[in-house]
Amino acid sequence: MNLNVVGKKNSTVEVSEATFGREFNEALVHQVVTAFQAGGRQGSKAQKNRSAVSGGGAKPWRQKGTGRARAGTTRSPIWRSGGVTFAAQPRDHSQKVNRKMYRGAMRSIFSELVRQDRLVVVDDLNVDQPKTKLFVQKMKDLGVNNGALFLADEVNENLYLSARNLPRVDVRDVTGMDPVVLVAFDKVVITVDALKKVEEVLA
Repeated sequence: MNLNVVGKKNSTVEVSEATFGREFNEALVHQVVTAFQAGGRQGSKAQKNRSAVSGGGAKPWRQKGTGRARAGTTRSPIWRSGGVTFAAQPRDHSQKVNRKMYRGAMRSIFSELVRQDRLVVVDDLNVDQPKTKLFVQKMKDLGVNNGALFLADEVNENLYLSARNLPRVDVRDVTGMDPVVLVAFDKVVITVDALKKVEEVLA
């Protein structure tokens, strides 16, 4: 299949149908995106249970004869200053994603971007100077006014500095892309070289 290159008259780039023409597998994409988001969780929440709270070693009163309910420690969860019932402990939220699942999800996302005309292919993203207004003008020329994800084969300093202060704009190289950022943006602008690299990675 062929994709049009924006900014070049009658210019197209040939891409694999297997990578950019697949059916959208919503369940797989959801599973992989959720796994990536889960991997970013800190997971450091910690509370003290009855054994972790300091004190409570002595029995507060004798077992029988006082008329009160029996008690063995002052750090029971039902006591003031006691431990927390089912106290949260630090945990690892990361989920395993097989390579086959990851590639399948990425192919599915790129295919859906092509199907919905949300993938914009350009020859390059170079800017002559590190100036935001130059990059904004480039966005206007591409018809991308509401922000987008820009994927380049290599992000040079001028490109990075020109785009870093813009809201709803993210510039990455192909190695820095993941399913979460791909589904987060309405438009994805990608260079021809980056597109070929994506095809190699997902082949």
